[in-house]
Amino acid sequence: MNKRALGTEKEQKAAIFLEKQGYHILARNFRCRLGEIDLIAKDGAYLCFIEVKYRFATSQGYPAEAITPTKIRRITRTAQYYMLLHRISQDTPCRFDAVVILDNEISLIKNAFDGI
Repeated sequence: MNKRALGTEKEQKAAIFLEKQGYHILARNFRCRLGEIDLIAKDGAYLCFIEVKYRFATSQGYPAEAITPTKIRRITRTAQYYMLLHRISQDTPCRFDAVVILDNEISLIKNAFDGI
């Protein structure tokens, strides 16, 4: 399986996992020239921008370690653009979450990082 197909599969598993947690998925793979956000969802009053990271094993590090400062900047800017594009008020409570998948174990990290 190529990387893109594997990524799509893991993002689908993450979406199902989040829906079971009560999230309502609004968008998948939102892309613009600034970057990409894997999943965008509502969790109660919060608009959540969610990064999905997968690792088969820890030999290449833990999944959450792949969320670098550069990645955080891209996600933050892309989130701001998404809100502008969809005319979402700046007063809307937002959160940056991560779904990390290590082999077949899925975990949710709420407030995984702050927007920059």
